[in-house]
Order: sequence, then C-alpha cells, then structure tokens
Amino acid sequence: MKNILVTGATGGMGYATCKLLKEKGYNVFALDISEEPAIPDVFYLKTNLRNSEEISKAFNIISREISALDAIIHMAGIYDLNSLVEMPEEDFTRIFDVNIFSVYRINKTFLPLLKKDGKIIITSSELAPLDPLPFTGIYGITKTALEKYAFSLRTELSLIGISVAVIRPGAVKTNLLDISTTAMDKFIGVTKLYKCNAQNFEKIVNSVEAKNIPPERIAHLVCKILNKTQPKFVYNLNRNPLLRVLNTLPAGMQAWIIKKILD
Repeated sequence: MKNILVTGATGGMGYATCKLLKEKGYNVFALDISEEPAIPDVFYLKTNLRNSEEISKAFNIISREISALDAIIHMAGIYDLNSLVEMPEEDFTRIFDVNIFSVYRINKTFLPLLKKDGKIIITSSELAPLDPLPFTGIYGITKTALEKYAFSLRTELSLIGISVAVIRPGAVKTNLLDISTTAMDKFIGVTKLYKCNAQNFEKIVNSVEAKNIPPERIAHLVCKILNKTQPKFVYNLNRNPLLRVLNTLPAGMQAWIIKKILD
C-alpha cells in the first residue's frame, strides 16, 4: 500500500483528494490547521503549517507509523484580494507564509521520508504565469514565486530520482470562492483609493469565478499524476480564456484596458 501525505486536507481540494486516494487504496496522512475531516481511516494530524515545531512533531509521529512516503501533495493555501498599498503588513506576510514558506517547511522536513522515486505535487494557480491583475496581485505574486520554487526544486530533486509536478487550476468550487467574495466585499468597504474601481472589478471577479469546476476534478488529476512514471512539470485545468488572451497583449495595452474597464 502506498503512503501519501496531503496538506490542506480539510479544504475543498484537499478533502476531495484525501477521499479519492483512500477510495483507491492509498494510505493517507493528512495535515491541516482545521478540525479533522470526516473521512474514515485517514491518519489526520491537526498541524499549523506556519509553525516548524508542529511540522516536526507531525514528522516524528508519521515516521513512527511508516518507513517511507510515496508522495507529498500540497493542497494548503490561502487567498486574499486587496490593494498592495492598503493591505495590512500582517496580511501581506501571512499569505506568503502559507502559500510559499509552508511548502518549503513540509518538503524540507519530510524529504528524508520520501522514497527515492517519490513524487511532490504542488497546487499553484492559473494566475501564476500571468501578469497580475489589480487587487489579485498578492495572491498572484505568491503563486508565481511558488512556481519558481517548484521548478528549481524539480531540477534539484531530479538528480536524486524524485519528481516535482505543479497543478495549475482555474476557478474551483471550494470555500475559496466564498472567501474571495468576502474579501472583495471587505475591501470595497475599507478602501479609500479604489471604491468605484473595486465595485466594477467585483463584477469581473464574479463572472470569472462562475465558470468553476468541482474539486473532484483536481483529485482525479492528482491520481493521474501519481500513476505517471515521469510526470510533466505543469498540469493546467480550467484556465480562463479571457485572462489568457489579455496576457498576450503588451503590458501598456493591458493596463489601458483594465483602466477603461475599472474607471
């Protein structure tokens, strides 16, 4: 039986992934800061991924249960929608801590347990390769940095037989969509610079996120990657065509179009 570690196990994509892996006969070890997911026989440890000591504790517990991991799957992440010049510093640093540094902490800590032909799967975003849009910048920046980290990690770990793959999804029907709406409403209520613009932008965000896919699609893609002998680096899923077209334009034209839409 193959042993899999999943972070962000109580979120929509993490939960769906843990559930499907368990159904397919994998031995699943799940980490999250929230309460235990209702999935029978999943080995769950409540763990703050921003805390290195808690991660080390989880490693010690899991390493007593098994001798090796076949894969590490990163589903943990947070979303924020805010102005880069108005958002509080603690919010700015928190999204970096969760979206990038927690991935680093998990990989560094659990690598000794990962098999030499093991896999690391990192969940990114369709925004990662694109020029950031206003107010989604902080999320896009962290995901872009995460993919640079993932690519560098892939080149390093390939030297010892471990593969690294990135899942780059568009809108997925999880609680992140509700968080996005809440963050947008909160931002509109407090911003002193972009009130009118932000209200127009909310309509665009809602239209983009309306074209979402169920989290089970992500879970099935994870299983597909796990069964690959040599996975690709990037797997795209449900990318928004309008965002892709916009990104093909020169930076100046992109800025002009966005300004026209949001004014």
